[in-house]
Amino acid sequence: MLNNSLYIIFAFCLAAGLGAMIMPKILFISQKKKLFDLPNSRKVHDTPIPRLGGLSFFPEIIITCGFIVGLRFLLGLSIDSAGPQEATMCKYLMLIVGMTILYLIGICDDLVGLSYKPKFLAQLIAASFLAASGTWLNTLNGLFGIYDIPAYVGMPITIFLVIYITNAINLIDGIDGLASGLCCIALGILTIINVYHQQYYFALLGASTFGVIVPFWVYNVFGNAKHGHKIFMGDTGSLTLGLVLGFLAINMSQNMTGRPNDVNHTMIIVFSTLIVPVFDVVRVVFRRVINKKNPFLPDKNHFHHKLLRTGMRARWVMITILLFSGFFIIINTLMTKNININIIVVIDIAVWVLFHCIVTHFGNKHKREKEAKEKAATMS
Repeated sequence: MLNNSLYIIFAFCLAAGLGAMIMPKILFISQKKKLFDLPNSRKVHDTPIPRLGGLSFFPEIIITCGFIVGLRFLLGLSIDSAGPQEATMCKYLMLIVGMTILYLIGICDDLVGLSYKPKFLAQLIAASFLAASGTWLNTLNGLFGIYDIPAYVGMPITIFLVIYITNAINLIDGIDGLASGLCCIALGILTIINVYHQQYYFALLGASTFGVIVPFWVYNVFGNAKHGHKIFMGDTGSLTLGLVLGFLAINMSQNMTGRPNDVNHTMIIVFSTLIVPVFDVVRVVFRRVINKKNPFLPDKNHFHHKLLRTGMRARWVMITILLFSGFFIIINTLMTKNININIIVVIDIAVWVLFHCIVTHFGNKHKREKEAKEKAATMS
């Protein structure tokens, strides 16, 4: 196990090193060719910023995973992993096919712009490949009173969930460091869980993806836009990360061990890593439907937009949401051993609603104070 864990750490370092080398090159090309994300009324930034940071994610993940697996085979050290390796390779290959499709559609969107229809179709195809490979949800382990799920039900649910998670990551990518930070937290936890369950091939994928994001996060959060050092991941990056997270989350939620308690605990922890983006999409889409708006069109009603309306700076909004995500992971992990999974979900929803009520209150208070100051300034 220690030997495999060292290779997982090496994969993280290799991916991070590749990202650190390639990201400046992407910045240079973006500046040279003027490939910018232009500011508008819906966006937080006010200067043109390159949006091709995600261009490097998919190739770096493939290079890292392929090199580590190939190196071990050349050395006669095949990765010891629970479960048949043929099934694992099938899942990997179908994931690569799906990632390639989303990578190409993401590049098109970042360069020339696409409507939501071709992007949705690409996500549907990619998610279908994952389900066909054997990565489909076969148990809810008592959630809503449901245990075993047959394939004809589990596979469509899986396709829906993968598309849902992919879009959740894409939609929450609204301020510096938020989507990539949430993905780092989720990928870190999922990598650890996979190592614990001796699913080293999937831990390798998680560690490689985690490593790819770290240098991007540094440029995205700390880069100076005026000096041309800031970059966005764009749809190419968010779609890639969303698909990988969906794949790892569904795979870890499958009942492969025959030990229901392990599956129960794992499902709760995996679910916890994705609570913020997943819950945010539900609230935003529900609000759009209530207001009779197209649920696929963007607006400024996401979680980070609400926090910005309280007067918080973007950096602190990012930190607050990352801490909130960490809070859910820690609390749910502590509750999982003694509390029923349905009760945990109810508690999570209650905490989420309460926090939004508090944020809404302070948002409205800040708005009233701002209007009062503007009125006083006008009168004077």
